[in-house]
Amino acid sequence: MSKATRHTDTPATSIKIFHGPQHPGVTGNMSMELDLDGETIVKAVTHVGYLHRGFEKLVERRTLIQAFTIVCRICVPEPDPNEENFARGIEELAGLEISERAKFIRVMVLELARLQAHYLWLAGQGGSIGHEVVPQWAVGERDFILDLFEALSGGRVYHMYIYPGGVKRDLPEGLLERLSDLLDRLEQRLPEYDRVFFDNAAVRKRLQNVGVVDADEAIVNGYCGPVLRGCGIARDVRRDAPYLVYDQLEFDIPTETGCDAYARALVRRAEMYQSIRILRQVIARMPPGEFQCKLPRHHKFRLPKAETYVQTESARGAFGYFMAGDGTEYLRRLQVRGPSIVHGFTLLEPLLVGAQLSDVALIMNSLGICPPEIER
Repeated sequence: MSKATRHTDTPATSIKIFHGPQHPGVTGNMSMELDLDGETIVKAVTHVGYLHRGFEKLVERRTLIQAFTIVCRICVPEPDPNEENFARGIEELAGLEISERAKFIRVMVLELARLQAHYLWLAGQGGSIGHEVVPQWAVGERDFILDLFEALSGGRVYHMYIYPGGVKRDLPEGLLERLSDLLDRLEQRLPEYDRVFFDNAAVRKRLQNVGVVDADEAIVNGYCGPVLRGCGIARDVRRDAPYLVYDQLEFDIPTETGCDAYARALVRRAEMYQSIRILRQVIARMPPGEFQCKLPRHHKFRLPKAETYVQTESARGAFGYFMAGDGTEYLRRLQVRGPSIVHGFTLLEPLLVGAQLSDVALIMNSLGICPPEIER
């Protein structure tokens, strides 16, 4: 358990409030039922059930190509790891080998997705503590990344670009040059975020020693991403179980030892630089060739009776798909394991006990919770 006790008796004088689902400080359509003693939280219960999407069953009742358009909705702020997991799972089951160019393009998409997700997190974290400047900056920087996604796929949020057998279409002319110019801009701007936000004494005071996670619990309970690396544990699927061409690229796994919301913020800040570093290598080494391998006709695209489990490192941590074929054009079973399952229940509820009401939003945001991953 966390430093706070999960099963805390509710004082007779406490009051109950609901933080969300209609609240700007909630990371999506979920609600925290909070019992307060003054402004101190004595009990917290996570409620999902506001989405009713049932992604896994929707996918199981559609053909492989029809299901491709559904999985990206499992996490709106970062849809691309879902697309990559789904496509790679089908490729492993069907025995498809994609080209080197397609692999490099997928890495480019995934790292751009990581960058825009970190900017979105930065905007949310700034807003959760009343910082007015950084949210505007970060949303603006993210829009430049979304411009590239729009040029690449036609969509700014849902891209439906990483496709079984490779990617949906080749890179538009001049996209890599635009990406290179954007990386120059983003890298030049990062020190401004340090000066205004990460090195700001007021920000440190709000985030340090808040939402402290025990490192031993992090391993036992399966925490991942910045939560785990903020406890000093350098675990990352890209390094531990390389996929695509990550084993050919140079990058570091940032860690911090503070175990609190500020440590998780510093990890994300360092990861932004590492994503820029990876993207520069992708630009320099983008190979020629086909972007899509030959696929069976849609009505004849059948998977064998086999199972696989694939993982992608999202901005919030390890994202896994269990997929099982049954010899038809449908999946027999799809099960999604996103970081929010453990971060939104196992971790968040005890972590809020003993915290102040004003810290609820910043603690939630520091964990990177995406409710559709829970109610899937």
